[in-house]
Amino acid sequence: MTGTILPMIDRLRRVVLLRYLLASVGALAVDVGSFLALLAVGIAPVIASASGYSLGIVAHWLLSSRTVFTDTVAAERGARTRQKALFVGSALVGLALTTLIVGAGAALGLDSRLSKLIAVGASFTTTWLLRKRVVFQ
Repeated sequence: MTGTILPMIDRLRRVVLLRYLLASVGALAVDVGSFLALLAVGIAPVIASASGYSLGIVAHWLLSSRTVFTDTVAAERGARTRQKALFVGSALVGLALTTLIVGAGAALGLDSRLSKLIAVGASFTTTWLLRKRVVFQ
């Protein structure tokens, strides 16, 4: 049994999209956890939301650069700074897309949870493609 499970786990570990999905879940946990913690101590929701999202971006960079795109992270300092800027840019594209979809859903009278679910899928796909093809090319 171990002879078939270990190779399967090794194959899954090499699937970049799966590692990216796990990194995204980790970053989302940092984002939401920070947001809820900041709300609990009385920080205004808008500031808590922006702070949580920002911490999520940092977490995603750390997870992505160290576990997902390990062989395409720039080694030279200037190139790495450019890569970080592109990464933040891709996160802002994801944020804008999410905001647009949730706003459009609200304007159409859709349930906000459904709009958010659609937005999460669209944002995940868009940022994955940007990061794979532009940021970590």
